[in-house]
Amino acid sequence: MSHGSTHHRDDALRSVPHPGERLAFHRDNAFQRELRRRVEADFRERGCAQRDSAAMYAKTAIILAAFAASYVALVFFARAWWQALPLTLLLGTTMAGVGFNIMHDGGHQAYSRHRWVNKLMAFTLDLVGGSSYIWQWKHARYHHTYVNIAQHDSDIDLGVLGRLSPEQPRRPWHRFQHIYLWVLYTVTAIRWHLYGDFRDMLTGRIGERPFDRPRGGDLVLFVLGKLAFFALAFGLPLAFHSLGTVVAFYAAVSAVAGFLLAIVFQLAHVVEEADFPQPDPASGQMETPWAIHQLQTTVDFARDNRVLSWLIGGLNFQVEHHLFVRISHVHYPAVAKVVEATCREFGVPYHAHRTFFAGIASHYRWLRRLGAVPVEAPVTNTEPLPAH
Repeated sequence: MSHGSTHHRDDALRSVPHPGERLAFHRDNAFQRELRRRVEADFRERGCAQRDSAAMYAKTAIILAAFAASYVALVFFARAWWQALPLTLLLGTTMAGVGFNIMHDGGHQAYSRHRWVNKLMAFTLDLVGGSSYIWQWKHARYHHTYVNIAQHDSDIDLGVLGRLSPEQPRRPWHRFQHIYLWVLYTVTAIRWHLYGDFRDMLTGRIGERPFDRPRGGDLVLFVLGKLAFFALAFGLPLAFHSLGTVVAFYAAVSAVAGFLLAIVFQLAHVVEEADFPQPDPASGQMETPWAIHQLQTTVDFARDNRVLSWLIGGLNFQVEHHLFVRISHVHYPAVAKVVEATCREFGVPYHAHRTFFAGIASHYRWLRRLGAVPVEAPVTNTEPLPAH
């Protein structure tokens, strides 16, 4: 089966695998077609558009205002630790909020039907230290197409630091990963800011997969984004504070943002209920169609928690997001009802944790299970006993 025949054009964004890769999903997409038909019918019945939501525009204004206010207050007005501490937490949280809500919808073309609006909203990631261009390859293309497939989904690759998939090699220190990874999650954003994007640019690879490095306007935006971020994170604060203070608060703000970003991803894919399927090694063929694969590898959590859903951009509805990435996240609760009912009718798995902490507990248990020392079965002596 050729790669060109495996990617289906609908509301779910797919990537075209890099030439030379041999990985394809099963062709039977009857479930996906029916699910898409029902979701589209639901939108028509409710009389609302899938993108360009007034609620999303209002939400964007609130988050950006909170981000700007917390930044200005921390840099220009905070004079004591008891003033700086809550502002640090707020700024880190709003940084993550920009990524969860504004950038994420824009990057997936779910914010607006206008391409320039989506690109503008996606660029907010560059202003908080990431690269919307590299994110498009790493997350929107590779992760969303090849969820939880080792060596294809770089989002589950921590290198030697952690073992998130059964397909990854176990190292001796992984037996403690259910303890130390929670601390390492805090450096997620710092790694993006100071290392990850630059490494990807220099090597032309994201994990095990090559990608097209930015050129022309994309390269200009990459450079401008990095300059803007470093000016905001270090340049401007250094005009008012010492180097040690600036570095300390940069690390603290980034630790808050990084931890939140990492945890939300892990609860969606790196838990006990999520599968980690692999293609047939000879043919590169996956056993299931793409939509079924998304359902097997993705888990919702805390769907009834409206406050959490608002804060993290509906990413507690990861199943719905993976199936319909070009629908704005403000519609995920309504879409979830259609998806769950359709899955039940077709006998397709639909995974969800009732609460946020149930997801945390499942992630903890999964880390501990993958890091545990394998227990070998006892060897039994099958030789016959000597005759007396």
